Order: sequence, then C-alpha cells, then structure tokens
Amino acid sequence: MSSLTISPENEKRVKAMGFLNNKGTDNFSARIITVNGKITAAQHHCIAEAAEKFGNGNITFTTRLTVEVQGIPYDKIEEFQEFIKKEGLYTGGTGSLVRPVVSCKGTTCQYGLIDTFAVSEEIHHRFYEGYHTVKLPHKFKIAVGGCPNNCVKPDLNDLGIIGQRIPDFDEDECNGCKKCSVEKACPMGAAKVQDGVLEINKDICNNCGRCIGTCHFDAIEGGTTGYKIYIGGRWGKHVAQGRALSKIFTSKEEALDVIESAILLYREQGITGERFSSTIERLGFENVEKQLLSHDLLDRKEEILNAQLHLVGGATC
Repeated sequence: MSSLTISPENEKRVKAMGFLNNKGTDNFSARIITVNGKITAAQHHCIAEAAEKFGNGNITFTTRLTVEVQGIPYDKIEEFQEFIKKEGLYTGGTGSLVRPVVSCKGTTCQYGLIDTFAVSEEIHHRFYEGYHTVKLPHKFKIAVGGCPNNCVKPDLNDLGIIGQRIPDFDEDECNGCKKCSVEKACPMGAAKVQDGVLEINKDICNNCGRCIGTCHFDAIEGGTTGYKIYIGGRWGKHVAQGRALSKIFTSKEEALDVIESAILLYREQGITGERFSSTIERLGFENVEKQLLSHDLLDRKEEILNAQLHLVGGATC
C-alpha cells in the first residue's frame, strides 16, 4: 500500500508526536520513551499488548534506548497513545530538541561509579521534558556513562557524562612496596612506585577507581565521586569526537547546570541546521568552555528561552 493517502502535513504532524512512517505504507512506528532505558514489567506487558492490539506484533529497540511498536495505522495513533498512557508511557523523541537520554546500567555493573539511571532520569525530567517546547538549531543528544569504559560512547554525543572516582592518595601511608598492589591494579599504568613512593600520573589516570582499596597499608582507601563532561561529539554522516571540559565536577548539581548552560549556549549561538559540534568549532572550544563554566548563560536563561530563534527547525534525520 502506498503512503500517498497520508498527506505530508499529517505525516509531519504525527512525526512530531513520535510516530514515524513505515516506508511505502500507511502505517507508522510509535517511538515510546523509556526515560533511561529501563521499564517495569507492567510497562513491558502494556507495550506487548499494544503491539498486538494496534500494530503488527513487532517491537524494536532503538540505539537511543527507546522502544518502537511497528505497523500502527494512521487512524489508530490517538487510541494507541491512550492505551499506553495507563502505564505512564508516552511517545516522542523527534525534532530539533533535546533527545531521549542514553544511559549505561551504572552501579549494577561491577565497574559502575555513579548511579547512571538516577542521573539520566533527572536529566530526562529537567531537560527532555523541561525543554520539550524549546526549539534548538538541531537535535541535541545526551549520554550518561558510569565509568571510563565508555560503553554508551559519551564522547560521540552532543554532550556526554562519564562517572569518575578520583583516588584519595595518602602519601604518608605509602610504604613504597616493591610489589605495589596499587600499581598492579591500575589498568592505565598511571600508578608507579618511584624512588620508594607511589606516584599517580594525573595525565594518564582516567579516574576509573580500580585502585581504591587495593593498598595493604590503606594509602588509597577512598575516592571522590566526580562527573567528567564531554561536549561536541557526533556520530553519523559527519563524525566528530567530543572534547572533555578541563574541570571534573564533584557536584552533581554543578554538572547539571553545565548541561543546561550548554543547551542555552546552543540555542542562543547556534545556527539553525547546525549541529553542536559545528557550533563549538565555529566559536572555539576555549570560548565555549569559558561560557559553560561561568554563570552568565543561566543568568540570562529566560531571555534566551524567550528569543524567537530556530522557528523552522534543523533536524533532518
């Protein structure tokens, strides 16, 4: 069946609601937002029932941790939305907006340093939902990784967070052991015993936290939780690797403020159709970092949000 019976205006209208046309048909895939890639058993049952009731019975998972129910007829879209609403589910995830957040599994993983589910849920409510009416130059993707293993590739997103555990090294407790357990535990080779005392090369250390608690003499008993932020990553037709801000944030609230500053900067200084990586390249990384680490953008939040910008939208895929 041809999709020509659905007008381009109506196809565009439902796409903004999270319904994407199944090529060559009058049917659509409903993109269901999972907040952070985690759903309850009841929500799972609801999605499965909706797929059988309204779609073709198939469910797919996107790279952004959303769920798509395939084969929904155009005239069943509103009914589908009402059906999944009973379990707190809704559709979306398209347009020149903050997109759904991607999260790794965080502290359920042996290497997880931060609760990525909790952090990404907070980001979802504050920025995906809170900024849902705010048009940006293009889509803006955020990823939250629990450790430097980078499983969700934070540095290939417009903005990425990587959990950190900065080791608290007490040099007075170090015995300079010839067979140093800390040195053995360090996967980066950043910890070395030099001249009878352990040294940690900060230029090599990625704050993975693997050395914490390994010293038999309690030289590294604890560590400070932190958030490393990358900006300007991009994956697709044009690839750009994000760069880390020079500061590691030890306050979650401060890290979230930096995310908001980045969104505000992108809205104010980005050109319609331009990805964030291109905005950073055009403005200069040092200039952008300076703005993100100040409070000026947040102080001008209402002015930036109320400006008549990006009325057409730039997201093309």
